[in-house]
Amino acid sequence: MNEMTENNTGSYEVVVVGGGAAGLSAALVLGRARRRTLVVDAGEPRNAPAAHMQGYLTRDGMPPAEFLAVGREEIARYGVELVRDRAVDVRRGEDFTVVLESGRTVRARRLVVATGLQDELPDVPGVAERFGRDVLHCPYCHGWEVRDRAFGVLATTAMSVHQALMVSQWSKDVTFFLHEAAESELSDDDLRRLAAAGVRVVPGAVAEVVVEDDRLTGVRLVGGAPGEEGATHALEVLFVAPRAVPRTGLLEKLGAELHETPHGSYPVIDPTGLTSVPGVWAAGNAIGFAEQVVHAAAGGYRAGATINGELLMTDLDAPVPA
Repeated sequence: MNEMTENNTGSYEVVVVGGGAAGLSAALVLGRARRRTLVVDAGEPRNAPAAHMQGYLTRDGMPPAEFLAVGREEIARYGVELVRDRAVDVRRGEDFTVVLESGRTVRARRLVVATGLQDELPDVPGVAERFGRDVLHCPYCHGWEVRDRAFGVLATTAMSVHQALMVSQWSKDVTFFLHEAAESELSDDDLRRLAAAGVRVVPGAVAEVVVEDDRLTGVRLVGGAPGEEGATHALEVLFVAPRAVPRTGLLEKLGAELHETPHGSYPVIDPTGLTSVPGVWAAGNAIGFAEQVVHAAAGGYRAGATINGELLMTDLDAPVPA
């Protein structure tokens, strides 16, 4: 493929920032529409810790790295360029000027921001090391693969009760660890639903996950006195709710309107992904926490097709020089 190939003029019709499913999908549509397109990819996909991605029809179980490699090969067939770099600044004038970390500057008539988000994991020893293996966050992504095992759910956000209820669809052995929350913080509806789902509620902070022979075997609670180890609860899988940190820096620099959600601030968009900034589209986890790979690919496709049509009409409507 033509990775790292540079357009000598540094000028493109579309620059796509982000080389995940959303960005590559947008680039594929634009390349097939014969648009000069550059993808700027920092190489930090959100699903990198996962061995496989699930729920994508015809690609169920495919390793994320393999999925992206195939996508990069596909966009190269249509002349789309991809550069391993990071967009660190953007300015809006007659066109958009994008400054890359390498020092390169490129111009574009339209932008697609598909920069995704970063998951910040709970600060519990062992969680980060096991994330994507037997410490998980999404039952739709991994529930089938770990079905009927002993589950734990670590309370870290206001959505943790919902998470505990959801994972009970995949196992009837679920323990909800309140961690730093108090049982008094649970509403009557929370307690009723947890009981109806058969979810056990355990108070007390979790000190660490327990790993034996490279597999999670439980969690250990904080002890009652300094130096004392707390009770250990046997588990095979621990679900956590990471704190989502949307990568909205470029959108903020452009003055895009954002709206608050339980999972952070995301851009206000129309059904095609167009933000409040004319000429700037967003797709994938850049628009929301719950976007799966299949959603991201669809959003990128919509954005790419819309941009091509919008550029076509703009050029057709342009005044003809005398």
